[in-house]
Amino acid sequence: MAEVSAQTRIEAPAEKVWARLTDFSTYGDWNATHTSFPQGGPATLEVGATYQENMKLMGFPAEVTWAVEECEPARLLTTRGKGPMGVNLAMRYSLTPDGDATTVRVDGEFTGAAVSLMAGKLKDSATTALNESLRKLSALVA
Repeated sequence: MAEVSAQTRIEAPAEKVWARLTDFSTYGDWNATHTSFPQGGPATLEVGATYQENMKLMGFPAEVTWAVEECEPARLLTTRGKGPMGVNLAMRYSLTPDGDATTVRVDGEFTGAAVSLMAGKLKDSATTALNESLRKLSALVA
């Protein structure tokens, strides 16, 4: 298993951060691993919604089928995905209001047989991507 996390403070209210975070039409503007949604993002962002995403992890293309596990607008979004080679992924975005700003934390988890072979590199690559994504998200929202 490889676990990654990143956190930042964005100078904007949680509702504004959430609006950008869940605007799937502009996902690629900030998400460093995203390449496309072959059939678009989820029609309705709610628990049980599914969607497919093309990503680039450690420089390699990956197709992931995601399912929304938790969704509390302006607070929490948790998704679980199935990727290539039996890799399972989980992403948890939590937003905590802090005055006129918002603390955004992202936690990711990668599991599966293939992960054990490359856990260290995957963790480094994913952590770098999460930090870059949060920097881009912050610049777009603030």
